[in-house]
Amino acid sequence: MTEFIPGRLTAGLAAALLLAGCASFSGINPQATLRTPAAAETGAAGVPAVSPQWWREFGDAQLNALVEEALRGNPSLGVAQARLRRAQAVTEVAHAATLPQVTGSLDITRQRYSENGLYPPPLAGSTSDSGTLQLNGSWELDFFGKNKAALEAALGSARAAEADVEAARVVLAANVARSYFQLVRVREQLAVSQRTLEQRGQQLQLVRQRVGAGLDTNLELRQSEGALPEARQQIEALQEQAQVAHNALAALVGKPDVPEVAAVPALKTLPAATALPALPADLLGRRADVSAARWRVEAAGENVKNAKAQFYPNINLVGFVGLSTIGLGRLLDMGSLQYGAGPAIRLPIFDAGRLRANLRGRTADLDAAIESYNGAVLEAIHETADAVASLRSIAKQQVEQAEAQAAAEGAYQIALQRYQAGLGTYLNVLAAESSVLNQRRLGVDLAARVLDARVALYRALGGGYTADATVAAH
Repeated sequence: MTEFIPGRLTAGLAAALLLAGCASFSGINPQATLRTPAAAETGAAGVPAVSPQWWREFGDAQLNALVEEALRGNPSLGVAQARLRRAQAVTEVAHAATLPQVTGSLDITRQRYSENGLYPPPLAGSTSDSGTLQLNGSWELDFFGKNKAALEAALGSARAAEADVEAARVVLAANVARSYFQLVRVREQLAVSQRTLEQRGQQLQLVRQRVGAGLDTNLELRQSEGALPEARQQIEALQEQAQVAHNALAALVGKPDVPEVAAVPALKTLPAATALPALPADLLGRRADVSAARWRVEAAGENVKNAKAQFYPNINLVGFVGLSTIGLGRLLDMGSLQYGAGPAIRLPIFDAGRLRANLRGRTADLDAAIESYNGAVLEAIHETADAVASLRSIAKQQVEQAEAQAAAEGAYQIALQRYQAGLGTYLNVLAAESSVLNQRRLGVDLAARVLDARVALYRALGGGYTADATVAAH
């Protein structure tokens, strides 16, 4: 057997390679091209990474608790983790295909033997038991890299799934923070509206006094009375928004019975006006979604290699050793021993286009993975640029808004004093008050937008992900 295998195997392999020319993968090539921007386009090198617990920088214990609770129990994150475990199992299957395989079998058969068959009398025409107890082994010699490519593809998919888990964590934490800050914004707007209602109540009392003194008419009285329902309607609308924001937090945390959030801090107490970080040169490497997309490109490329390798012969070493008898009484005798070993070669000659169709499909998958990666790259740069632009613009808007609010407050005080002195109309008071209220609401919105944009920037910068990050939950 040691002389048979090398000589016959070499000759068989040469013949197989010649015949394999009948199946060709020529003319099937990827069409898409990776478009990765140069490092100089994304900023300066050496920038520290965002903290993996970036939400703690806002200094809000309630926010910290909500984010950490969501990371423990959100169903979307659980789905991503389940997909990771599945990808890891597929990797183990692909690795097993590269190793020798051994199976055992026990067959017991009761059979009538043909009188006109291979077996002579007295066996011919009789009915007897037969048994085989055997070990079978095989090992595919991966000359053309088919199994190696399949393993690399599975590893790439597992790494992509791991990055997906990290991306899901970043998105989940960002959504919790943004929903929380939305609740903060609504609560601040409610405070503005409550002050407005109190102010309009005081104004109504003043108008009634002036009407009683004959200084105003019922027109001013009706105008003042109409302002109260309007203020109460705005309060009710904001309370609805607060409940919706609370429900959103409950859904993100993964507990429908999440307790009511305690009194939220004022926007001015949250440290949002920190300096903007420089954009790192390795921005794309700090984005879990981009890393996942790149690993999928790698996996798709290995799947193409696997599809090409299937055009070549499969070469296996097979062997068996066991016991076989007719009649079970001597099954365990040494004389019943049988064994054998040798090469097995399988090659495609004519498959009606199956292999080429499979390769075209794998190549299309590679093109799709490349374009998905290109899209992820563009989206990463776009999100980062938008977050930086928003923070810079909002800072300038806040300066202008503060000046506008100070002017509106001054104008309102003047209009109110003139009305009280009988030198102006109540319409002037209402107009000045509307300007003040608009500026107060705008101030709240701008402060909330700073927090929201800061969260968007943390997410755009990767949310603390690194390319060698491991998923704590797996």
